[in-house]
Amino acid sequence: MENEFAPLRTVVLAQSEVCIPASALKDPDMRFLPQGADALRFTGDLREADPRRQAAWEAEREAFAAVLRRHGVEVLRPRLLTPAEKSAAEDRGYANFFARDPFFTVGEHVIEGSMRFRHRRGEVLPMRGVFGEHVYPANGSYVAVPVPEVAAPDDPSLGPGPFLEGGDVLVLGRHVFVGASGLASNTLGADWLRKYLAPCGYTVEQVRLHETILHLDCALGLVREGLMVVCEEALLDGIPRVLRTWDRVPVSLADAGRLATNGLPLSPEAYVTDHEFDGIGEQLEHRGVTVEYVDFSITRSLGGAFRCSTQPLHRAP
Repeated sequence: MENEFAPLRTVVLAQSEVCIPASALKDPDMRFLPQGADALRFTGDLREADPRRQAAWEAEREAFAAVLRRHGVEVLRPRLLTPAEKSAAEDRGYANFFARDPFFTVGEHVIEGSMRFRHRRGEVLPMRGVFGEHVYPANGSYVAVPVPEVAAPDDPSLGPGPFLEGGDVLVLGRHVFVGASGLASNTLGADWLRKYLAPCGYTVEQVRLHETILHLDCALGLVREGLMVVCEEALLDGIPRVLRTWDRVPVSLADAGRLATNGLPLSPEAYVTDHEFDGIGEQLEHRGVTVEYVDFSITRSLGGAFRCSTQPLHRAP
């Protein structure tokens, strides 16, 4: 994948499985969830805790898949978690609900990430069937970030990592941005990616984020060459230098927390977002971008949106 907005050809769309551990109810690291979100009004598996909400969540993803297919995108789905995988999670909870974070693509490199939250550390496992069918036979590299070190149960940092999550990784040619808010990817993860990609001519730039922002794509979205959706308040060192001349659609910190920047470019001419952000959509349309709208309110209440729910395997050059 050479950038975030080349025509999308093949994408992995997440399943809708999550089990929230009881400890999450009082975890300050959950501060990234949208204010008023009902994500933590339940613990355990959402399918059992609130079947009606689970069904509506799955319907959101299917509506999104229909838009993708209408634009000629091949949609791949990971498998569901197995009973053994759920059992092995014990009281940590489990997740199979956002395809963006457990792996990511940079150029011809497919990279398994290293998740910080304990309930997400097995999230890559359902993806490996997709890798077997679509990544192993293809040209390019397939590697994994080192497994994070084991932290003490009472260590709020969850250890030194390395942590590196796909939502923090934005690709612009040979320049790769990696977010760091203290909630997901960290410096050790960015250093690993820098070392891995340097022989291929890439520059990796770490971008410091506001403490309430989970991932870089919750503060910055590259819509097409020269155009971005951005929350400047969430970027502690300002807009990265290589992007400072770009036209920008501004987003407040409050709206960034509601996933306003987390739309998905289908090409430089087409973009998907939620009806909630029609103001952003109008500004993009004024700039010649066709905007598709999908109600993603339940998905957003769980901390992610369109980019979070997908991971491209192929964008046209």
